[in-house]
Amino acid sequence: MPPVALPETHAGARAVVIVPGWRDSGPGHWQSLWAERVPGARRVLQADWFSPEREAWVGALEQVVLAAPQPVVLVAHSLGCIAAVHMRPEAAARVSGALLVAPADPERRAVLSDFAPVPYARLPYRNILVASDNDPYCPIRLAGAYARAWGSEFVRLPQAGHINVESGHGEWPLGWALLRSLLQDALATAPCLAAA
Repeated sequence: MPPVALPETHAGARAVVIVPGWRDSGPGHWQSLWAERVPGARRVLQADWFSPEREAWVGALEQVVLAAPQPVVLVAHSLGCIAAVHMRPEAAARVSGALLVAPADPERRAVLSDFAPVPYARLPYRNILVASDNDPYCPIRLAGAYARAWGSEFVRLPQAGHINVESGHGEWPLGWALLRSLLQDALATAPCLAAA
């Protein structure tokens, strides 16, 4: 059964920007399924999904965010979360909300080390961080520390792995509901940015 519809779009609508993590999100991943269902969703593409470099990844994300004709809501997974918190202030100012799912720990995997250290500053927009207590890529204690530092609403899931296809998360209705909440809040409270 398809998830319930997102809030109707209008002139003040927010663009949804999908930010995949290391090695991208495959066809059955909830990010890929949502990208097909959300009208006008933009997906960040990386030149190299397997040997990520912070400057290139963050630059690609900022380009998508700054090119959007309206403020954006980020939907990030794994290393995509870390790329999001590395954005420069001018790009972060275009974000009205973020769903940050299963953030990575770049200090524990050499291939991701270019993203360390992770910024521990409060994010200037509403954000929800979702983490699992048995994620093999990020200890729940670290995810909690991220949430405190970033000012996130923290959703702790039991035994949900990396919240991806391998852990049984296809459509992921809970995540869809959290995205709806962010979009509704952004539409209700954030002013529209003038189109460039």
